[in-house]
Amino acid sequence: MPHLTSTRPRSSSTELRPGLGVPGYAHPLLAPTEWGELTRPGIPLHWVVLNVADGPGSRPDPHCLEAAGRLRNAGVRVLGRLDTRYGFRAFGELVSDAHRFADWYQVDGYLLDRCPADRAELPEVRRTVATLRVIRDDPHIVLGHGTYPHPGYAEYADQLVTFSGSWSDYRWSQVAEWTAAHPPERFCHFVHGVPRPHLEEALRIARWQGAATVWFTDRTDRGGRADPWEAMPGYWDEFVSRIGTGVSE
Repeated sequence: MPHLTSTRPRSSSTELRPGLGVPGYAHPLLAPTEWGELTRPGIPLHWVVLNVADGPGSRPDPHCLEAAGRLRNAGVRVLGRLDTRYGFRAFGELVSDAHRFADWYQVDGYLLDRCPADRAELPEVRRTVATLRVIRDDPHIVLGHGTYPHPGYAEYADQLVTFSGSWSDYRWSQVAEWTAAHPPERFCHFVHGVPRPHLEEALRIARWQGAATVWFTDRTDRGGRADPWEAMPGYWDEFVSRIGTGVSE
């Protein structure tokens, strides 16, 4: 069982219905099946991240334009990936990429990947988020910390990614107590290397730690040599089914 430190009870299984946040598939030419599955009716998608070429790329990509258009026509929120490089990316570069995503792909918001988590970087992230909210009308902003950040970050984003990593770390992870003051809809968990027999356990951990947007996969990062998010899980249909019906406690 995971170690939990939260003292406030979370929503019950009848109240909380989690959904999927797709961290970013491979290019549509390399993963056509994956992109096609996302427009299938009934998939409980919260959003899908578009990462053309470590960002929006240098020019509009027709294959990504088509994929993003199909998702948006199906009512699925598309987010552009902005890599903050843990705070070392220049503000102007981030804003330029955000404009390209908005102008070329009409994204509905942004995932600030590798977002800083310390209090010291909070003012710069706040500045970036404020600018993104001017670029797009009512954008959905997700801060991709991958760990529990300083609680002040929750004031400026729609959602925070408070876990991104392996199943071996996730199953013994601890939740920060300050998150109990916020609803589960504010938090996301991305976990790779989840074996099929432990899928339900992973969903239970997300529920009890209060994360409504999740992405679990049996694919691994091969010790940092591969991207575990670029393809769908081997148990895709079961994953979708469990998310769509909820998990009994």
